[in-house]
Amino acid sequence: MADEPLVLGIETSCDETGVGIVRGTTLLADAVASSVEEHARFGGVVPEVASRAHLEAMVPTIDRALKEAGVSARDLDGIAVTAGPGLAGALLVGVSAAKAYAYALGKPMYGVNHLASHICVDQLEHGALPEPTMALLVSGGHSSLLLSTDITADVRPMGATIDDAAGEAFDKIARVLNLGFPGGPVIDRYAREGDPRAIAFPRGLTGPRDPAYDFSFSGLKTAVARWIEARRAAGEEVPVRDVAASFQEAVVDVLTRKAVRACKDEGVDHLMIGGGVAANSRLRALAQERCEAAGIRLRVPRPKLCTDNGAMVAALGAEMVARGRAASDWDLSADSSLPVTDPHVPGRPHAHDEDRGHGGAHAPAHGHSHDHVHEVSKENLYS
Repeated sequence: MADEPLVLGIETSCDETGVGIVRGTTLLADAVASSVEEHARFGGVVPEVASRAHLEAMVPTIDRALKEAGVSARDLDGIAVTAGPGLAGALLVGVSAAKAYAYALGKPMYGVNHLASHICVDQLEHGALPEPTMALLVSGGHSSLLLSTDITADVRPMGATIDDAAGEAFDKIARVLNLGFPGGPVIDRYAREGDPRAIAFPRGLTGPRDPAYDFSFSGLKTAVARWIEARRAAGEEVPVRDVAASFQEAVVDVLTRKAVRACKDEGVDHLMIGGGVAANSRLRALAQERCEAAGIRLRVPRPKLCTDNGAMVAALGAEMVARGRAASDWDLSADSSLPVTDPHVPGRPHAHDEDRGHGGAHAPAHGHSHDHVHEVSKENLYS
């Protein structure tokens, strides 16, 4: 093996078939096949459509990533895959593919957590994560504040959405405004030409008795929809750009305010923002402004690494290998509600592990034999 582990990552939690290859913290390939256009006519992701799209895209996307990275599948030190959370059927496609490739290659497999992967991807852009790091993850399915002291073993939830996620709210308001799907990029684009102070939309869960770190965007979504409906009912024109800007400001105001507060309360001087909504230009700008004022260093990956991708899974897999974490067993299953407190799904202890230190705290960084893999596949079956 090289000094740094070479890992392929597979991400299929929703509608993106992502395959990434990293060596340590260096990104070599990031191939993505999106099925977003197939879902657009439904106004949201259809799980069955997503699963079938993953099946069609998996092998070509893996081949494209290997070619882009200039490596052979035989060179890999491990294969990582999103085991959860996400859409059950979509996750199963990725997990099944990871098992097939790991079996054929005789390589260790690591089932990892989707949310922890969103945090770890920042290492590909800004180097090793500080410990601890506060992470704000915002996407179509998640709005979470997480404290990570060890990205491979200790990720603690600080707060989460109690209803709609931020990205979900963007999609729904874009639909009300007839702007199409997905809503995040188009709302961001229209908001740049609007006035964020034009309409005073509510800020959910920001009262003195409300949970300090939890989020709620359902009330905001309803308030915006009713405001639009009232204008239309009165026969008045809806100022789309001002609505987009005012709605967006309400979302990012709450997100950044609570994230900075969590950093201050926990004495953490680094904030990482990830997830698809982290590509939002106003969220980035306001977070930077508030972090600078609070003496907090902000880390946000480039937009392509914020959305779901295989690179983030490979990054966390490489960290698992480098730190000697136990590989997953062949009975690894997809878990649509995998808690973030489980950054990865390790294999069960084997009788010989105690003697060899397999996957334990004293195991070599990434040179262990992974006997439970080779007991099944002694040879390289991949050609």
